[in-house]
Amino acid sequence: MKTIETKTYKIHFNSSAYHAVNEYIKENNPSRIFIIVDENTHELCLPHLLESINTSATIEIIEIESGEINKTIETCVGVWNVLSELGADRKSLVINLGGGVITDLGGFVASTFKRGIAFINVPTTLLSMVDASVGGKTGVDLGALKNQIGVINTPQMVIIDPEYLKTLPQTEMRSGLAEMLKHGLIQDKLYWDKFKSMSDLNVEHLDELIYESIQIKKHVVDIDPHENGLRKTLNYGHTLGHAVESYFLSHPHKKDLLHGEAIAIGMILESYISSKLSGLSEAENTEIKDVINNIYDDVRINEEDYEPIIELLKYDKKNSHGNVNFVLLKSIGDTQIDCLVPNDLIIEALNYYNEML
Repeated sequence: MKTIETKTYKIHFNSSAYHAVNEYIKENNPSRIFIIVDENTHELCLPHLLESINTSATIEIIEIESGEINKTIETCVGVWNVLSELGADRKSLVINLGGGVITDLGGFVASTFKRGIAFINVPTTLLSMVDASVGGKTGVDLGALKNQIGVINTPQMVIIDPEYLKTLPQTEMRSGLAEMLKHGLIQDKLYWDKFKSMSDLNVEHLDELIYESIQIKKHVVDIDPHENGLRKTLNYGHTLGHAVESYFLSHPHKKDLLHGEAIAIGMILESYISSKLSGLSEAENTEIKDVINNIYDDVRINEEDYEPIIELLKYDKKNSHGNVNFVLLKSIGDTQIDCLVPNDLIIEALNYYNEML
């Protein structure tokens, strides 16, 4: 597949992408290379990466624990300390090998260590390939609050190698599909239509869909790199989705939701709200609900959960001047940003979601 060029870096695809990595290493001669992994990518993905890199530089492996619960400033402190102990300097290179937790946290670690060292992202999950590969967002959570601490800083390059997808369970694959569905809903109805019959999709189709999804997000980010307007549309499904995800993450009696599972819920909720506030037709609202429900398992949200979920909305990153700002759909492929939604309509949407289970 042809390399995608953003304004500041390139996204390389498949096995030929490692040629770009090796050329970068040869040209820049990093003093040391640090590969950040979790226990899963250490075992399942690192061997493939190491056999694809040609260098005489010292390579150190830094392993952190997997899971959103470990995407914290405390984990960063641990990695910063290891980097210092192992002699990392301004000419060192960090390679982040993993899903969104690794690329978000590893990018933040590299962006702030010694005021910034170079990093390359090698996303290994479907979600991180289509989401974290574009835009330069790095950072960590603040307790259960998603992505509250971070910076926008782009990598030297991103490597998309579908070989890593073979290591994923189906739940992780479905998690990644949520962001791809979102890209269709906010930007491209023809792209969305390709997901209506999931049974017809094969590996070749998936490669093409990943490529198209990255192109959609790149288009949005190139126009609005700092989220002043169009880039806000990428948060469709995330206002309520992040609140649901944070609530379930912070309650031990609740099952932890994968990011994509929570965003799928958020898209159904915000689609319903769109049908009441921004002109989304009932037919398209039903279509969105049916397509998403055919992919994801049911998740019960109890009535006693409603108030704390709504309370979490005040921490959403899109908020300004005390307002919770939603992204809503006028139709599939057409959005409206900075929408205010009354709490009673949010409760109505939550009831709608529960009634369809």
